[in-house]
Amino acid sequence: MANVAIEFNNVGKMYRLGRVGTGTLSHDLNRWWTTNILRKEDPYLKIGETNDRSKKGHSDYVWALHDISFKVEQGDVVGIIGKNGAGKSTLLKLLSRITSPTTGSIRYQGRIASLLEVGTGFHPEMTGRENIYMNGSIMGMTKKEITRKLDEIVDFAGVERYLDTPVKRYSSGMTVRLGFAIAAFLEPEILVVDEVLAVGDAEFQKKAIGKMKDVSQDGGRTVLFVSHNMDSMLKLCNKGALLENGVVKYRSDIASTVAEYQRSGVSEFSFIRNENGTTPSVFLSSFKFVGSDNQQKGLFALNEKICFKLRIKKKEGFVPDSNTVVSVLLNTLNGTRIATKEILLSDINLEKELHFEYPANVLMPNKYLFRIVIHIPNVLGIDQQDAAVFTLYDVNSDFNKYNNGSRGLVYYEPIITI
Repeated sequence: MANVAIEFNNVGKMYRLGRVGTGTLSHDLNRWWTTNILRKEDPYLKIGETNDRSKKGHSDYVWALHDISFKVEQGDVVGIIGKNGAGKSTLLKLLSRITSPTTGSIRYQGRIASLLEVGTGFHPEMTGRENIYMNGSIMGMTKKEITRKLDEIVDFAGVERYLDTPVKRYSSGMTVRLGFAIAAFLEPEILVVDEVLAVGDAEFQKKAIGKMKDVSQDGGRTVLFVSHNMDSMLKLCNKGALLENGVVKYRSDIASTVAEYQRSGVSEFSFIRNENGTTPSVFLSSFKFVGSDNQQKGLFALNEKICFKLRIKKKEGFVPDSNTVVSVLLNTLNGTRIATKEILLSDINLEKELHFEYPANVLMPNKYLFRIVIHIPNVLGIDQQDAAVFTLYDVNSDFNKYNNGSRGLVYYEPIITI
């Protein structure tokens, strides 16, 4: 049985909205007397509400995290997934001892290195070199051990020219590079990384993901990783935890957790509604994906038809050319064209929505984009909009195998004769 690296036991974190403290002297005295003298539970814990930012509450106290209990085994790379405000960063701050839990306890084995925000643990007046030694000392490393790792840290971060310059003169990208290099190369048993990596460029993100893989797979170290980039999650993590309104909604392997996150409707997709248009003539007025229940959505399983509705409008008094065409283009996110459907504008009832269906089991799991172009072919472009992104997933297979388009864009089953 693998060793447990981190254990969360009924962990909760409550915050008071508005002012610091309870807001009144009597409340503060009551809390102090109950918790410190009588050694009883904080009386204000009972009136805390779930941290749902979309709804108006009735209490000034909210649970940013509530009743979190799970274990992380040594060598696991756990992706913490959830919407903004779900409690992901709060969980990592509790583990990093930046703040303390209101209830429960956290146990862990080994040293923790954290990269939670740009400039975490840096003194802006100290140079990059000085900050490296300071961070290493805080982690309990000797000067000799830090010196041995110095060249690797500087090379990975790419800040050799600025090594003896105060960190306050670094760009946010340089600061993140150096902060990650310190956290990763000073050999902590537990590495905690928030979505701060998004500040870095594509080259650095690729290097960082690779380094975290090395740290976990070759070094046997434990990684907790928060990101909104599901591709990075699937490439790096082996397990996942889905947070919703401060509680753990789902835990499993990373592929299943990502699929659950996306099935629950938490997906990045656009919805256009533009009653006035940006062109003086004809324009795309609305676009939305819909499911079989006619409700708006942005995620489809492989066995579902991909359905969407759009509406074209024209300005009052405008008479379009008879050759005007509406092109519905299906693309990958990097612009590769997959399919095109063209309709003469004169064949469209501008008073009604157009309903489109793409057949099921044709595209591979991935993210795709619909672009709507209204034009007179080879003559005039009238309106062009990237209408919406949808995600296609396969819950019954290894999501990671198909997620990035590495196995192509469409299913192809050849006929094999033996």
